[in-house]
Amino acid sequence: MTAGPLRARIEAAFGQPAESLDAGARASVDELLQALAAGEVRAAEPAGGRWQVNGWVKQGILLAFRLGRVVETEPAGPMRFFDKDTLLPRRFTVADGVRVVPGGSSVRSGAYLAPGTVVMPPAYVNVGAWVGEGTMIDSHALVGSCAQVGRRVHLSAGAMLGGVLEPVGALPVIVEDEVLIGGNCGVYEGAVVRRRAVLGSGVILTGAVTVYDVPRETTYRRTADAPLTIPEGAVVVAGSRRLGGSFAEGQGLGLYTPVIVKYRDEKTDASTALEEALR
Repeated sequence: MTAGPLRARIEAAFGQPAESLDAGARASVDELLQALAAGEVRAAEPAGGRWQVNGWVKQGILLAFRLGRVVETEPAGPMRFFDKDTLLPRRFTVADGVRVVPGGSSVRSGAYLAPGTVVMPPAYVNVGAWVGEGTMIDSHALVGSCAQVGRRVHLSAGAMLGGVLEPVGALPVIVEDEVLIGGNCGVYEGAVVRRRAVLGSGVILTGAVTVYDVPRETTYRRTADAPLTIPEGAVVVAGSRRLGGSFAEGQGLGLYTPVIVKYRDEKTDASTALEEALR
């Protein structure tokens, strides 16, 4: 689709006070959510080796919250649910090619799941997320608002990709193609995980952490101009570093820190091949 006219309508509506928004604004929001669900527009997209934020898309999602009315959704047994009527759960068909296994998962309106995606229960995919072909979203995993997940990614059980809606210019969480995210990992605050990287179980990436790269003898951290970025093919594990000072040293205290211990080779490719077979 040509996003120009829709973008102009979204940006115009976003600048208006809530009381002046009309049915036209609601129609624009509905059109945006449909385009997001179809993968025709994205909250962020690759451009020249970098990731570019489409702030107007985030504006449209925020408009969906402003314009929506809280309604009761379809019950699930004895449980009842209430949400904004602009952001109700997506309804998939067999033609979508997405496998949503029964057991309590939910995919919100305005999220794109490519053919071949598998969602194991219970899992949640929030509005504005984009998930590429052949990706596995395992049990208790979260794909937060506007997170961008590449092709053939495995989000293991309990993995969390944080949502980044505001400010509208902020980069969302990015996980590129063929990344393995281990169990109970967390990637937050717009961190970028480059293609074919591996995060071992329990790795937490935020804007505040420093990642230590042992093979390359360097460090990575978020700056004013760039997000925390894990290099392509890096294998990251949960590590620690000693705290200085007599008290900390006397108590044997240390702080958590992610550590890159190697880069993917034939051995790590073999372990991820097992994930492909299970998928």
